[in-house]
Amino acid sequence: MATSLPSSVTESDVIRVLSYNVRSLRDDHAALARVITACAPDLVLVQEAPRFFRWRKKLSRLAAATDLVILSGGAPASGPALLCTLRATVERTEDVLLPLTPGLHRRGFATATVRFGGARLGVLSCHLSLDKKERYAQSGLLLDRVADMGVEHAVAGGDLNERPDGPAFRRIAAALQDCRAVAPWGGESTWVRTQPHSRIDAVFATKGVEVLGCGVPLGLPGVTETDLRAATDHLPVLAALRIPAS
Repeated sequence: MATSLPSSVTESDVIRVLSYNVRSLRDDHAALARVITACAPDLVLVQEAPRFFRWRKKLSRLAAATDLVILSGGAPASGPALLCTLRATVERTEDVLLPLTPGLHRRGFATATVRFGGARLGVLSCHLSLDKKERYAQSGLLLDRVADMGVEHAVAGGDLNERPDGPAFRRIAAALQDCRAVAPWGGESTWVRTQPHSRIDAVFATKGVEVLGCGVPLGLPGVTETDLRAATDHLPVLAALRIPAS
């Protein structure tokens, strides 16, 4: 697998965005921290962040272990969360709860508007429903939220619970760039960790954002298959993006 990917360490107009379902931090915390740290992300779009007893303390420990800070989300967004480096200047954050379907889990979005130097960026982390009908409706709500953020450039990502040929995935990809499809890098399948066979996690970007590479960081220095299998039940998606100044 490819081992090189642009980063903000070497290119100031590049940001790395990592999307990762952490399964409520129920697995190997040290392995998870090593994977995230090795990916050197500027933003982390988290799914299944802790939501219940001492959730903030648990999420704070993950942030501290990876030299990141909590931006938004967690319990108030019903699972999705955002972490970032101190390189980000925060303009606003908002946790959004989606309509509840009786008998199904509550879902939400963690959102923020941040600046990296001269680039202004909207950010959204999501975990869409297991129910096909509800998932499709949530894909439309995701696009509405991105459009309502009042930014020229945005990135959205998370666990879609659906492959690229599914209606919700296709709906999002018709409006936003599917970063993996635009600039494949690393591995493709994100589920399941032991024998990955499906791409159900993704990072999307608005038009005008230059996608430099996107995929599962297999072979990235510091990322081992042992840690990937121990960290959580999904594999992460890492994207390198060049955001125009705005």
